[in-house]
Amino acid sequence: MTHVLALDQGTTSSRAIVFDAAGQVVAVAQKEFEQHFPSPGLVEHDPLEIRATQLGVAAEALSRAGLKHGDVAALGITNQRETVVVWERSTGRPIHRAIVWQDRRTAATCDRLRADGVEELVRSKAGLVIDPYFSATKVAWILDHVDGARARAEKGELCFGTIDSWLVWHLTGGTLHVTDASNAARTLLFDIHTGDWSDDLCAAFGVPRAMLPEVRGSSEVYAEVSTGGGLDGLPIAGIAGDQQAALFGQRCVAPGLAKNTYGTGCFLLTNTGTEAVASKNRLLTTVAWRIGDRTEYALEGGVFIGGAVVQWLRDGLGIIRRSEDVEALANTVPDNGGVYLVPAFAGLGAPHWDSYARGTLQGITRGTTAGHIARAALEGIAFQVADLVGAMDDDAGRAMTELRVDGGAAANDTLMQMQADFLQIPVVRPTVTETTALGAAYLAGLATGVWKDGSAIEGNWQVDRRFEPAASAAHIEELRARWREAVERSRGWAGDR
Repeated sequence: MTHVLALDQGTTSSRAIVFDAAGQVVAVAQKEFEQHFPSPGLVEHDPLEIRATQLGVAAEALSRAGLKHGDVAALGITNQRETVVVWERSTGRPIHRAIVWQDRRTAATCDRLRADGVEELVRSKAGLVIDPYFSATKVAWILDHVDGARARAEKGELCFGTIDSWLVWHLTGGTLHVTDASNAARTLLFDIHTGDWSDDLCAAFGVPRAMLPEVRGSSEVYAEVSTGGGLDGLPIAGIAGDQQAALFGQRCVAPGLAKNTYGTGCFLLTNTGTEAVASKNRLLTTVAWRIGDRTEYALEGGVFIGGAVVQWLRDGLGIIRRSEDVEALANTVPDNGGVYLVPAFAGLGAPHWDSYARGTLQGITRGTTAGHIARAALEGIAFQVADLVGAMDDDAGRAMTELRVDGGAAANDTLMQMQADFLQIPVVRPTVTETTALGAAYLAGLATGVWKDGSAIEGNWQVDRRFEPAASAAHIEELRARWREAVERSRGWAGDR
């Protein structure tokens, strides 16, 4: 059995991809699911719809590959991180919609916790900052807003999990409540140095430890699927949060190697080896993966709105029919015409961490066209990533020499060239850009013998295209200076008035 099935549960769709031993895509199935926006700043998903779509595409991918589960060695899971589900231990029924990582409803709670001096505890143990982005305040919100939930959680009647835990629970018929270290590290409740849940952090955020999953490694056989759907008996053998999985899939397995994923958001990670490097620039110190007794770490910066700004051009403004049309529209103009789009639709992530920032479109004149707005949208993605790289270089004490890229928007040549120009370093796109799912497949395949060890998969990573900087450093600095002005004007917009 030389094939591995990866479940890639993302923010807007559930996907399943079958990979062969060469790390090549054999078959893909994908289904979008509904996004719920109860009010401005709030984002929710239906956990049952996530489960149904993910199981559906798994069966579809195997069918397209002409395989039965008996032909597949293992199943790996990668997932949107920080999104939380709380469900009944006895029935598996969620007590509230999943609260998505983009949701900002707990901004005021985070303000209070920072004012109470909790952030230093968070920094020292979890390696994170206090922000609504992470899981803990979302869980506490559910416990405080669903009748009786907090008392039930303290008695152990409720389970909390990120999406990986939710899927494993249902794939195993409710017999296994687990997560891996990379997902646990995104909750604000996990001590990344001891490798276990922190009683101090649980108390600070008001999340009962009784509802937390067991933390396991990222590459091991956890259990076999036991709930039908054509997957029974398939070993679940790899789990990692989507960005850590992409780091592994990009083979950034040595300190200093970095990747950026262009998905709904953009997430830049650099491997720091077995050292948990503390950031001076409000980047995140996080677990990359735990394999056996070895835990490796990463520095991370996240952009909340990356590819989602293109979806907004399509669905909100209606200036493109398909997301891929943005490149041609952006290329109808030679430059941005002085227009800057700061896509702070869900606040600003690292290194700004402003929950109250909101999107701004600046520099509009009578001569502004849809092309200028499209170009400004792409530049807004690349500018944000460049801000992260600068902060990461400062933390690491060395300049990044190349950036490996993946995710749906990495197929946009114009965006990738902008990125190389803004960074003034090469941007490298591999032949297989499905590196999030590929990382989960590698983790599962390593645990089940598809690959003997990491060296057996190194040769699978191949370059599709290398984008070299083409613009002068002086010109780029002018653009970035104006961008920084635009960012400042977006900050604090949704604060108290």
